[in-house]
Amino acid sequence: MAEKEKIQKHVEIKNRRASFEYQFLETFTAGIILSGTEIKSIRQGKANLTDAYCLLLNDELYVRNMNISKYEEGTHYNHEPIRDRKLLLQKREIRRLVGKLKDQGLTIVPTRLFISDRGFAKLNIALAKGKKLHDKRQDIKEKDVKRDMARGE
Repeated sequence: MAEKEKIQKHVEIKNRRASFEYQFLETFTAGIILSGTEIKSIRQGKANLTDAYCLLLNDELYVRNMNISKYEEGTHYNHEPIRDRKLLLQKREIRRLVGKLKDQGLTIVPTRLFISDRGFAKLNIALAKGKKLHDKRQDIKEKDVKRDMARGE
């Protein structure tokens, strides 16, 4: 019964730094191809999206530098924590991303990793443009104003 308690019903791992570093233009939800022990680690909430980014290789989309910790109870079949993982999108969505990536300064960043209602691991990705320093300062200023308003000052 103790190991059932470790596994979460609702897993949601967010990349908070991405919203600070990038301005999201368009978002997509993609499936991920995982090995057996990777999905078990994700269900325990042991994944990190902080340094992850997406890249296109041979008209296929991959996520790189996404860290999924080794499964504690895995044997010699355990997975590599950091490796390229293929993302599953429809052909028209990939073609759309390829067309948009030709614009200067655009990238694809993972924003959220979650388990769907059917039990599959999904990754929200965003077509993003890097923010300049003054944009970041503006965001900090807006957050401070909202916090002050919530306090009632």
